[in-house]
Amino acid sequence: MENNNANIGFEKHIWDAACVLWGHIPAAEYRKVIIGLIFLKYISTAFDKRYQELVEEGDGFEDDIDAYTMENVFFVPEEARWVTIASNAHKPEIGIIIDNAMKAIEKTNTSLKNVLPKNYANPDLDKTVLGDVVDIFTNMDMSDTDGNKDLLGRTYEYCIQQFAAKEGQSGGEFYTPQSIVKTLVEVLKPFDNCRVYDPACGSGGMFVQSAKFIEAHSGNRGHISVYGQEANADTWKMAKMNMAIRGIEADFGAHQADTFTNDLFPHLKADFVMANPPFNYHPWGQEKLTDDIRWKYGLPPASNANFAWIQHMIHHLAPNGKIGLVLANGALSTQTGGEGAIRQKIIEDDLVEAIVAMPTQLFYSVTIPVTLWFITKNKKQKGKTLFIDARNLGHMVDRKHRDLSEEDIHTIANTVEQFQNGILEDKKGFCAVVDLDEIKKQDFILTPGRYVGFEEQEDDDEPFEEKMARLTSELSEMFEKSHELEKEIREKLGAIGYEI
Repeated sequence: MENNNANIGFEKHIWDAACVLWGHIPAAEYRKVIIGLIFLKYISTAFDKRYQELVEEGDGFEDDIDAYTMENVFFVPEEARWVTIASNAHKPEIGIIIDNAMKAIEKTNTSLKNVLPKNYANPDLDKTVLGDVVDIFTNMDMSDTDGNKDLLGRTYEYCIQQFAAKEGQSGGEFYTPQSIVKTLVEVLKPFDNCRVYDPACGSGGMFVQSAKFIEAHSGNRGHISVYGQEANADTWKMAKMNMAIRGIEADFGAHQADTFTNDLFPHLKADFVMANPPFNYHPWGQEKLTDDIRWKYGLPPASNANFAWIQHMIHHLAPNGKIGLVLANGALSTQTGGEGAIRQKIIEDDLVEAIVAMPTQLFYSVTIPVTLWFITKNKKQKGKTLFIDARNLGHMVDRKHRDLSEEDIHTIANTVEQFQNGILEDKKGFCAVVDLDEIKKQDFILTPGRYVGFEEQEDDDEPFEEKMARLTSELSEMFEKSHELEKEIREKLGAIGYEI
């Protein structure tokens, strides 16, 4: 069975722990409770492993903070170690004990200052239920910390994904579906020693997948410089914890901040920019930024930040940099507030490398269709843009949610690679390589359907006259049945006094 987001074992076990809290506190609150406990359990386990190593070495360094930080392990004070938490799980003051543990960890590890949740003493949180959840974490076998780094990281992501589903619209603020992130990363192919930037980083999923990609291609996940910015305080904290669990060093600034009005990295030029910015975001502070250096191609309208995001990212690109971002489909064709003119100038500057129309129902928070934009400086195929219509890819994992398989993602990435290498052949209904003149004829509209056309249907060899006779006969039968059904409904309604 494919290991997709719908059928995972260990992660689901932890999610079940979150479900114990249902009915006690709102989803957004128990998200903090569960995610904080995952983090606390992880760093405590990593600390215990390093502690035992130092005891066995016999040099007396087991209480030396530097002996931990040099191995990228957080030092955990005694009152914050899981053995302390576990032994107090069913005491009335367990909430206070966990809050104090979080405070002690932040005090000892300055990089975590103001990051960890401290809401366990909340009177609305049932302490009996909290003790039960602590027990579930206590009974997890995490003796193999190196393996656990990925296991708990996956668990963290899985729970974030489930919280996104539970919290609906607001869940999209911190979670981008993995299949979308993987597609961006597989197409962009980040390399060792690169700078990766996400100006709307959410919980940091773009960085996790980038590090995984580099590691999978014989690189070192530590050889990546990560820069992220996030405006929501809770989400910023989630990202910091996510990176810590993954062992990824990241610069998210000293606090949350709005990317437009307070760009934390004004001089950054990144090799890769990946983002899923909020769709059709407004107001975004345009009136304060009318003369901003970032609007090279025109001032974006106050009513929609889509082209503010695009230009912000282009501004932060290195000379050979690449962007992969997710946008609502409106940005492909809109002419509102000068957006059409901005899009035209970006196209004429030969920056748009590929546009991929994605299937619906990939997101938990919104049902609107989205497109992946790939914007590249110094692209291989000058004067050409690849259009892919991937709307028929993917499979439903439940009644509301669609996912892309690894094969689907590979199909998209491989198509882009063939285009870059100049060997791609157009495929009706799926992909087309289009030059600038053709896009100009289409008024600089980037909707893939305009360029890829319709998939050719196989001829079924049935003569036209025979097919029409058969279809009209079938239609006649349907009409007849509908009349019978209408008559039956009228009679039943009439029998209870409702004439139509």
